[in-house]
Amino acid sequence: MTRETSSDGGSELGRFLRARRARLTPEEAGLPAATGLRRTPGLRREELSTLAGISVDYYVRLERGKETRPSPSVVDALARALRLEDDEYEHLRNLAARAALPHSRLRSSGGTPITPEPRTAPSRAVRPGLKLLLEGMRPYPARVVSRTTDVLAHNPGGLRLLAGMEEWPAKERNIARYVFLHPAARGLFDDWSNQVRSCVARLRALAGTDPDAPDLARLAGELLVKSPDFARLWERYDVKGRSRGHGRKTFHHPEVGDLTLGFQSMELEGTPGHRLIAYYAEPGTPEYDTLVLLDMLGSQPSPAETAQSGRPSATAQDDASPSSS
Repeated sequence: MTRETSSDGGSELGRFLRARRARLTPEEAGLPAATGLRRTPGLRREELSTLAGISVDYYVRLERGKETRPSPSVVDALARALRLEDDEYEHLRNLAARAALPHSRLRSSGGTPITPEPRTAPSRAVRPGLKLLLEGMRPYPARVVSRTTDVLAHNPGGLRLLAGMEEWPAKERNIARYVFLHPAARGLFDDWSNQVRSCVARLRALAGTDPDAPDLARLAGELLVKSPDFARLWERYDVKGRSRGHGRKTFHHPEVGDLTLGFQSMELEGTPGHRLIAYYAEPGTPEYDTLVLLDMLGSQPSPAETAQSGRPSATAQDDASPSSS
């Protein structure tokens, strides 16, 4: 995939180990403070292997993708040595499991690797019942997004809350693309830096377990070229910091002003990783009145929507046409 194109799970495992090793100082790992100049950022390979109780040679083979079947005990030892948090530990386990897959895909005779079937992007279809739910949630903004944050369907406020996204064609509407490339995004989100880290962490986690996914490859490839911020965060290989699915967010919206909303995100069963994201405020509060106004603004067709279909956006819209992301 782009800078690291490879379907080799072992190499992806090695990239993650290198990135985490480079981020951990000897002091953080419980080692004596380093003296003199260190040419290697973070821990040295021999320091990490000692902490994990494995040989340096074995660890080097793991990083280089030559050893692709670490035992659960080795994975656990590396997680402890690297001081991984829960999200990172889960990701390491997933990478280790995937790294062993090429060995299980050999033909029974001759050991020749089986050529994988060409990959297709996951379905973008949104069930009619979900569109009815989006419409019924008005004036609360709500949208359905794909595993790579494509906006697949939305009610009026669900799109208008992302100021300026309504001007993009439906096939380009993607939250990760928006937060990194749209000029309004930095001013819209009160916590823009957390927002972008969360987006990259989610995509990075997907890249680790499904690096050949065509939907992810297109999006990451575009953002690596167009956004230095994305490229910098991508190289850090953070998989922690993904949104926990609920909380409160503050927006500085250019049309309706400042507002702080509760939000809830939930996985949709029976879909290829789709999520429903909804925002809310208590009725009778200024925030609720602002959501009513936002819903009214969102009901007015944008130039992009008019050019696309000629239909108004007064009801929940389906953006599930093939995406360039």
